[in-house]
Amino acid sequence: MTLLAVQGLGKAFGGVHANQDVSLAVRAGTVHSIIGPNGAGKTSLINMLSGVYRPDAGSIRLDGAELAGLPTHRFAAAGIGRTFQNLQVFFNMTALENVMTGRHLREPGSLLASLLRLPSLVRAEAACRDAAQRLLRAVGLAAWEDAAADAMPYGALKRLEIARALAAEPKLLLLDEPAAGLNATEAHDIDALIKRLAAEGTTVVLVEHNMKLVMGVSDRVTVLDRGRVLADGTPDEVSRDPQVIEAYLGAADDTAGAAHARG
Repeated sequence: MTLLAVQGLGKAFGGVHANQDVSLAVRAGTVHSIIGPNGAGKTSLINMLSGVYRPDAGSIRLDGAELAGLPTHRFAAAGIGRTFQNLQVFFNMTALENVMTGRHLREPGSLLASLLRLPSLVRAEAACRDAAQRLLRAVGLAAWEDAAADAMPYGALKRLEIARALAAEPKLLLLDEPAAGLNATEAHDIDALIKRLAAEGTTVVLVEHNMKLVMGVSDRVTVLDRGRVLADGTPDEVSRDPQVIEAYLGAADDTAGAAHARG
């Protein structure tokens, strides 16, 4: 079943087209990666899929409901969660508090209950804490529960942001370069986490430059180049596509190749 359907999406900044006529379909319970060279339009696409940018053209449907043009909070309420290429963590909070903030859409809100500290509010806060603790354990950060975010290593902060996004119980999780800046061990942890999320039924759209990670976790890959879809298919199909190889590596220099062959 298709969870996310994107048709003819376009976005321009002045006279520069960041995305043109982008279409893709993300099936429920899969990992769908979006790759491409620098400047291909990956992050602008993710920003449209999360409501940060309003598209100039096209359709974004989640579970059949049209979201294009709606404000950001409506995307979140519809069930889209995301992380960011540049960390957006509350550094003045603990790891646990960061994750608890991610559950605000799932928590009952009442001014009277807050003022009077009604039992229903106390129970809701306890349930929120329990859920946040479970998520920290799930991403391997149980030991950092009471640590201030500004004292945590970069790799742990990447996983903390994923835990916070998951706290809203999204239907679709957008991960914007979760392995960027990580060493091999930290990237392996992210790889394992994405695989586990997929195995548990979470639908993931992944933007990532780490091709080893992409090819290892993806069910399907969409390749962007100059804002347009260059290729779409399984990891094996995409990795063997001549257009994709050229976009990443550049066209072969026939003269140099011939000289090399003669030598």
